[in-house]
Amino acid sequence: MKRFFLLGTLAVMLFSCKDDFDDNIKPAEKNDNLIVQDFIWQGLNTYYLWQENVPELADNRFATTLSQTHLGNPKYATFLKNHPDPEKFFYSLLHQYKKIDRFSYIVDDYTELERDFQGISLSSGMNFGLTTYGSSDGVLGFVRYILPNSDAQAQGIERGDIFISIDGQPLNLNNYRALLFNDKPSMSFEVCRIESQIIENKPVNRIVPTGKVVTLNKTEIKENPIHKHQVITLANGEKVGYLMYNQFVGSDEANQALNNVFGQFKNENIQHFVLDLRYNGGGSVQTATYLASMITGQFTGKVFAKERWNKKLQKAMEERRSTDNLFTDKIVLNNNHSESINSLNLNKIYIITSNGTASASELIINGLKPHIKVIQVGDITVGKNQGSVTLYDIIDKQGTRNPKHKWAMQPLVLKIENSLGQGDYTSGISPDISIEEDLSKMGQLGQSSDPLLKKVLDNITGTGKPQPEMPQMPVKPFANSKSFNPIANEMYLEVNPLNTK
Repeated sequence: MKRFFLLGTLAVMLFSCKDDFDDNIKPAEKNDNLIVQDFIWQGLNTYYLWQENVPELADNRFATTLSQTHLGNPKYATFLKNHPDPEKFFYSLLHQYKKIDRFSYIVDDYTELERDFQGISLSSGMNFGLTTYGSSDGVLGFVRYILPNSDAQAQGIERGDIFISIDGQPLNLNNYRALLFNDKPSMSFEVCRIESQIIENKPVNRIVPTGKVVTLNKTEIKENPIHKHQVITLANGEKVGYLMYNQFVGSDEANQALNNVFGQFKNENIQHFVLDLRYNGGGSVQTATYLASMITGQFTGKVFAKERWNKKLQKAMEERRSTDNLFTDKIVLNNNHSESINSLNLNKIYIITSNGTASASELIINGLKPHIKVIQVGDITVGKNQGSVTLYDIIDKQGTRNPKHKWAMQPLVLKIENSLGQGDYTSGISPDISIEEDLSKMGQLGQSSDPLLKKVLDNITGTGKPQPEMPQMPVKPFANSKSFNPIANEMYLEVNPLNTK
């Protein structure tokens, strides 16, 4: 009998509805070369959001009934043998990959994936964006923020620093991945800066080297998703809570730390709140629900978000657990204890976004809109309204992972909507106040020198220029330091085990 276990993202054990044909297959038929392909097909057939749109995943593709699709079925076994590369096989089964399904993926080592979900990575501590510049295919990197206690911090790298070459090689669209996203323990570059000149009565910005060459070493870093939080006191005495939150990490430790920050905001009696998600690519739906509950507090028990699974699973999920994610007044911990949520009971929130804001971050925006006023400031978001799960290959009812391989899948399995059934934002969520980051004036995060935060503060106080100030060097990055991390734009769920026979 084929079993799957979804842990960390969707903690679900599924005992498939078919008979125990796998258990009755003769030893010669249990081809170890096909166990990964079998795992891939069975998992996608069961969970994949677009299963019914992929002919190769049809229940009757290899037999009259799904229960007859097993390694003892010659037609099925031959099909798997014709796909010897597990990775290529996985992507061949996706529904219009990169066009409709942009985010499903597979890994050959789930231990690395699990570390990514906890915010652990090998890094120099420099978070950067990448954009093109000039009339050629040149690529420019700019520092967005630095992680504390990292080598980048020790080397004096700061937000707004620029680099255009790595290890002596100029960056371009053909080589940036090889130079920046590799397994090398270090990298060197010369720090550049923006130099402004007046030419023909017009400001002209140039990128010039500073002569400072740094070598950054990578170490294992566990990034705190709460990058910055503080209370800003306005001239009229009103208080603004500011939180830059960079990943929805679903651990007890991370959820409690987030709750503690809101306890501080609550004690400060803040009147306004700014949630900075410009560098947040997503994460745990449960943590997003907790965060929404911390922001509000007056909607406990009401629907924050609804899950829409494929036709095969929707009914089973509804029978086993609610597919509605509800506002709550408690954080449920893994030790079966709970912690009261520190809620602000706000009726309005400012959310800063960029073209890298995705998944669980977009869920916060969309999920809060039916309940409170959401003022979005920044750039249009990515547009990811689907959630994924991690599928492991499990060999028994105790949840033992198959020792013969470490492959795991992260397929999209559901669409997510707000309480009004609204969730069609695959083209992104547009801001109410549009402003992009400016390479010539990045400013400091959490301070009014940051143009995006200043735009929010001006809106709160009713000040600022009547006409929007145009950035001199607006930047819309095509990639960033987390772009090639598998979980870059994730939205995942945690639920209790599901056992169906």
